[in-house]
Amino acid sequence: MSLFGLGRNQRTFRPKKSAPSGSKGAQLRKHIDATLGSGNLREAVRLPPGEDFNEWLAVNTVDFFNQVNLLYGTLTEFCTPEICPTMSAGPKYEYRWADGVQIKKPIEVSAPKYVEYLMDWIETQLDDESIFPQKLGTPFPSNFRDVVKTIFKRLFRVYAHIYHSHFQKIVSLKEEAHLNTCFKHFILFTCEFGLIDKKELAPLQELIESIIPY
Repeated sequence: MSLFGLGRNQRTFRPKKSAPSGSKGAQLRKHIDATLGSGNLREAVRLPPGEDFNEWLAVNTVDFFNQVNLLYGTLTEFCTPEICPTMSAGPKYEYRWADGVQIKKPIEVSAPKYVEYLMDWIETQLDDESIFPQKLGTPFPSNFRDVVKTIFKRLFRVYAHIYHSHFQKIVSLKEEAHLNTCFKHFILFTCEFGLIDKKELAPLQELIESIIPY
């Protein structure tokens, strides 16, 4: 299956989100495309001179959501409740789901159910204009960075699960180079702006240290 092919579970593989055309987000999107095209990921994550920090976070959050969506979408037939009854990242790390609204007490669910809950939750945040404003000049909420940090922390868990539980399948699909590039871009951005606490990164610490030596 191609990386961009649809998995059997159509609900998990979502339509790609994009910044509204004509907005500041669309301009920043072009900047990201241009810097990524140069192959310099460290340069691609830096805040462009004179640009708004929250705008930069917003556009990149949508991008990383789309990337994880695509990556996980290739694995939906291999990541099933039978194969992955818990959302784990190796034997030491297990994640339980709570969103603080509909599910207040963390519950143990299968990996595909966790990812479904997670993607639904992120999509709700991205579609909420009081959190991710669509119109140019509309202010971001005062807690915007905290919302983004929670999104990144949870997206990291999908990467951690993929690497620990499905890396051999990724290799057999010949998509490991793409996975590694996506993760490197994600972790460089995360570290550039301090979006995930170090203890949360522990399941992939060795991989991260090969990208960014501590």
